[in-house]
Amino acid sequence: MLGELKLEEVGPSPRLSFSFAPRLNLLTGDNGLGKSFVLELAWWALTQNGLDPVPALSRPGRKGKVAYSLVTEDGPTTDFERPVFWDRQEGGAFEWPSSLHSSLILYARIDGGFRVWDPIRNHFGRTHQDPGVPSAYDFSQETLWDGLVENGRSLCNGLIRDWVYWQLRRSESFERLCKVLAVLSPDAAEPLKPGEPTRLGIDDARDIPTLEMPYGAVPLTHASAGIRRIVGLAYLLVWAWEEHRRAAELLHQKVSSDIVLLIDEVESHLHPRWQRLILPSLLAVVRELRPDVKVQVIAVTHAPLVLASMEPSFDPEQDALFMFDLVGHEVKVSRADWRPRGDANAWLTSEVFDLKEPRSVEAEEAITRARAALKDPDLPIEEVKRIHNDLYRLLKDTDPFWPRWLARAEAAGIEP
Repeated sequence: MLGELKLEEVGPSPRLSFSFAPRLNLLTGDNGLGKSFVLELAWWALTQNGLDPVPALSRPGRKGKVAYSLVTEDGPTTDFERPVFWDRQEGGAFEWPSSLHSSLILYARIDGGFRVWDPIRNHFGRTHQDPGVPSAYDFSQETLWDGLVENGRSLCNGLIRDWVYWQLRRSESFERLCKVLAVLSPDAAEPLKPGEPTRLGIDDARDIPTLEMPYGAVPLTHASAGIRRIVGLAYLLVWAWEEHRRAAELLHQKVSSDIVLLIDEVESHLHPRWQRLILPSLLAVVRELRPDVKVQVIAVTHAPLVLASMEPSFDPEQDALFMFDLVGHEVKVSRADWRPRGDANAWLTSEVFDLKEPRSVEAEEAITRARAALKDPDLPIEEVKRIHNDLYRLLKDTDPFWPRWLARAEAAGIEP
């Protein structure tokens, strides 16, 4: 698992520092402040795999440093520090050590792709210099569904083939997939339940997995973007775990005791009803792989409902919330003191999202003027009437702001 990550002259700020919690880590803040970049660096630190971080090093001759710590299964922490340098003519340099941890890593990217790193399969290929074994499994949306082939080797059959094969054999893998889908479902009353495979047409010989919906069976290839992303995550969790177990048995290695999930915009494409379940579900889903497996989640979110969903179970000893802010011309990251807000609207107006009102821009401006009027008894009656008319146009009759305003309006002679 990932312990600490410290950046100097790398990314959007001269210095950024993270002390990650062992269970849940949420990264939130405005767009363009480097949250996804931190996920990329977390992936590099955990897997020693990926492209040089060239986009973060825009100035020629810029020198930087990345320091990080990896927490092993037995608890001790190993610290690393690596220089980063980019030159327009010479290129980049970003050296990594051999892997010293045993976590299974799964990275859900915002573009719909996924990455998987196996501490046995990928590290074995690297240490034995086998060119046929990849340093990581990099899935696009297409290869996730249709299969991953590199150097003439079939690395993964893909969701469509594996799902149908597991289902027709009634295998343990399919049972595990069904359990994982049930945990990740948006509602217990409407679980993600596999239906019978189907053909899409006479020009496609594949049997396509389906999901049973209230209105009938839907081929996975025709499902919504949110469902496809969750189904892809569920499949890769089961696939990565099954392949990891088989590799451990074949090579007489110990099966990993922990999984790290890196997830960019965890709420992407999800309905609010699903947003308030997704994080608790992710923390619980690994138990369907093995009851004693530990999970560390590092996730980016812009959704107040996602944060509100964690109020009953957030533990400051195991979980952390990091806020990204633009202060002047520098990005600052702080570990927030967690405290319950009560509901999504309260999160919206907290320092985490920093909105004045959980309403439209026009309603926010009208309420701001009205609040100023409450403190100014000498405001001309024409201005009070103008504010009142704007509030009447923009707010519902049941808006909680009305009781505060009506006394001011009556004092100005305006009838409710």
